Amino acid sequence: MGARSVRTGRRGRHPVSDLEARDAGVATAPRTVLVDGPWIVMGKDRRLTVFARDGQGLLRWTQRAAGGSEWAGPHTLPAPRLSHLSLAQGADGFVHFIGRRVSAEGHATGVVHAIQYQTGRPVTEWKPVGNPHKDAASARRIGVPAAAVSGSGRVHVFVANAGGGVSTRSEDAKGAWGPWRDLQGSDAYEGAVAVAAASGRIEYLAPGAGVAMRWQQEKPDGGLDRCLDLQISVSPGTASGLETAQDRFTYYWADAATGGLFAHRPGTWVISLGGGPAEGRVAALRAWLDGYDCTVLAHRTPDGEIMLAACGTEKEGGGVWWSRTVERSPGPPALACDAEGRVVLALVGEDGVLRIARQTSEPGLAMAPSVPV
Repeated sequence: MGARSVRTGRRGRHPVSDLEARDAGVATAPRTVLVDGPWIVMGKDRRLTVFARDGQGLLRWTQRAAGGSEWAGPHTLPAPRLSHLSLAQGADGFVHFIGRRVSAEGHATGVVHAIQYQTGRPVTEWKPVGNPHKDAASARRIGVPAAAVSGSGRVHVFVANAGGGVSTRSEDAKGAWGPWRDLQGSDAYEGAVAVAAASGRIEYLAPGAGVAMRWQQEKPDGGLDRCLDLQISVSPGTASGLETAQDRFTYYWADAATGGLFAHRPGTWVISLGGGPAEGRVAALRAWLDGYDCTVLAHRTPDGEIMLAACGTEKEGGGVWWSRTVERSPGPPALACDAEGRVVLALVGEDGVLRIARQTSEPGLAMAPSVPV
């Protein structure tokens, strides 16, 4: 199923800048930084929320009504000094913020955590998760944290450690953090992916030198076991994971050498998706289109163009047809379904404005012009 072009308007109101200059190659000041991974989420009340951050803290835009086109925000919520921030959402709808805290000099000091329990409500106090290293020199070298939430609501945090392996720390049944554990591994890159299945079982994919390392739980809240490395070369920061069947994930990424897009389900062949090259994380969403279970993909090209595609879920091998949109962005897009089941595309325009495009009632993946928020 092909994706139709996204048509856009050009009005703008609230300025939202690009990713950090070192990530996007654009110098702006002051700037708003997109949250890593999915940065648009749905709460238990079926309203969508968009998150970003700036020098003042966490920025939040909230849908005024489920399925509606009006948004409130941005509202600024206090946050510590962070170099990176990612989100993880549990089945209970709670949104967990996991960040890498840095000193005034920009050195990593540890991982911090906060929670939004309800859509539009205050975020809890930021609390330390800690650092897998006790000595300052090693502590500064931890990577960007990623997190997933099990079916029981326990948070699992992963981070590349100073030795190039992966360390993890998890909550227990009472919400207390257990000890850091070394999962081993080597030469772990930035841009790892932590995902949770509907069953609550967690997987973690860490790109490395010419391979991707993978760990998984055999059962929810069980131990994490190392799987066979995937013989793929992932461009750092591009990988994403999507549950495409019960307890089965498909991973999407851009190739480190060519920027071309690929998909893989462990135990099957690697599938070329065309549509590349791509920069930044590939957005992946499962949605119903014309009564069919489909996967929607979006990414940003090196020159800033946003590309969109759809295919039958787990049918990437039959071909993926990419549509050029008229949207351009200095950062990667994000995807979600709204309360009506419509696909929603979120991006930051070249004018620095947060924009939202929504699926129309036309057949296929027809998107209305994006509007500024």
